[in-house]
Amino acid sequence: MTATTEFSRPEPESGTPMPKRRRVPRIPGWARGVIWAVVAIVVMSTASYSTGVAALTSSNTASTALRLALPILLCALGGLWAERAGVVNIGLEGMMILGTWGAAWGAYYGGVWVGLIAAIVFGALGGLLHAVATVTFNVNHIVSGVAINLLGLGVAKYLANLIFEPISGNPRQSPPVPKFDTYSASGLSDWLGSLENEQRVGISDVAGVLRGLVTGVAPLTMIAILLVPISYYVLWRTRFGLRLRSCGENPVAAESLGVNVYRHKYVAMLISGGFAGMGGASLVLLKGGADYLENQTNGRGYIGLAAMIFGNWRPGGLLGGAALFGYADGLQLAGGGEAVLALLYGSVILLGVIVVVQLFRRRWLAAGLGVVGAGILYAIYWTNDTLPSDLIPYTAHFVTLIVLAVASQRLRPPKADGQPYRRGEGD
Repeated sequence: MTATTEFSRPEPESGTPMPKRRRVPRIPGWARGVIWAVVAIVVMSTASYSTGVAALTSSNTASTALRLALPILLCALGGLWAERAGVVNIGLEGMMILGTWGAAWGAYYGGVWVGLIAAIVFGALGGLLHAVATVTFNVNHIVSGVAINLLGLGVAKYLANLIFEPISGNPRQSPPVPKFDTYSASGLSDWLGSLENEQRVGISDVAGVLRGLVTGVAPLTMIAILLVPISYYVLWRTRFGLRLRSCGENPVAAESLGVNVYRHKYVAMLISGGFAGMGGASLVLLKGGADYLENQTNGRGYIGLAAMIFGNWRPGGLLGGAALFGYADGLQLAGGGEAVLALLYGSVILLGVIVVVQLFRRRWLAAGLGVVGAGILYAIYWTNDTLPSDLIPYTAHFVTLIVLAVASQRLRPPKADGQPYRRGEGD
């Protein structure tokens, strides 16, 4: 036997193999997403029957939430492409504003598909301008992004005055524009509707949520959802995606291996701006939404950026963040103050589940914050029969932020995200 000291580990006898550490099987990301989706439906179902508020899991709420989640999802995807290439894109809001104007202008003169293309082009132009400033001239990414937001708002206002005021007489609003047609899986939708109306515990809740997702769906909605797995495949399963991500991790090493870092950053920013422009188009071209309005985005670009960070710079994670924000926003529109108050009760249950998960992971601070957050939300729910009408539009987002904060994970942004880079630095 080899002598050991207080600070050294005993070595095994000669010929004795080292004991192998047990590996805990890793759950795939898509499986974790499915598990959390099931947990969320169970929690909302429990809250719905405990409070008597059916709007928590109704098909109307699910349909509204899907429509409101789309601009957030598309902006989050835009942020993902930019930051994976090493460019912080605070300018998503401005690119989205440009997309709303482009969608209204294109749709008014050429129809919905022309409007969608125009929105993508206008958003991509905002992304190109951000790339010129940050990639070519090494302007601080935050400063450039804020400038893009202000510029997008100003340009859209000027163009609305120039184009829309002579037509509609209102410089802050476009004339009525065509909307995307919607499609439903009629047989499946009718069957799910009958299950929802039967008010069976659990079954009717799942049927209501699924019915909202397959009824009145626009082509733009389907395109936006498909962009999530497409983005994952391109960024993580192709040579182009590997090179683009290497620009966000270590551009000097990527350049030494023959990667054209500037070109990949420019392509990423064009795609990022195009996705943000699509997000703006979803506010204008989907049924149930308004035509072009000044300040129509209402900060959704920033919310998309927050959803991307919550998703840990991964497509599946940002999909969950966008769905959470969209559900909170859709609930207060579909169910009003009573539904938002019931959401507080459901959030308390969900926070309880998250606290248990954080305790299992030995994240004591997050678990403690969860207990405090759950206590605050339950106190608000218990002491109020109704909520002030002025606070209803913001209460759902406040609840969402608490849930996101408690459910925080070990964030892992790209290592060179936002860092300046000059061609030839590695020489």
